[in-house]
Amino acid sequence: MLENREEELTTVRVQDPRVQNEGSWNSYVDYKIFLHTNSKAFTAKTSCVRRRYREFVWLRRQLQRNAGLVPVPELPGKSAFFVGSTDEFIERRRQGLQHFLERVVQSAVLLSDSRLHLFLQSQLPVPAIEACVQGRGPHSVTEAILHYAMAWGRRGDGAGLPAAR
Repeated sequence: MLENREEELTTVRVQDPRVQNEGSWNSYVDYKIFLHTNSKAFTAKTSCVRRRYREFVWLRRQLQRNAGLVPVPELPGKSAFFVGSTDEFIERRRQGLQHFLERVVQSAVLLSDSRLHLFLQSQLPVPAIEACVQGRGPHSVTEAILHYAMAWGRRGDGAGLPAAR
């Protein structure tokens, strides 16, 4: 009898930066986070969400608070004095956010934080993630992720990606 020792792989991509509310004082950029995995650590094997930089800042702060002595990767800086084009800045930030998430999902300690899973696999806003983790939301963490994954799969648009199978 052969043992099934499939290696666990997690691919996370930060893509498709989009300026929201362009031209207004409260414009911001959000990024598509596409996750594909065969890891048992994740509820959904494929997911796609959009997040903005300040949500990454919140996530890193939460991971740091809960990780004890495990170092949490750095985020790209929030440069007010960036020299160069806006497009260059957005691309550099996108690369930094991707590097951050790639390092985070390689850490068993950080992977055990349910906030990370809700951040990557649901479109819940930060206050709803907190409520869910603290048991004050309408769903458990797993239910919230599965609910989002089913809705994402049904829409089939997946923000420009093929439907989850």
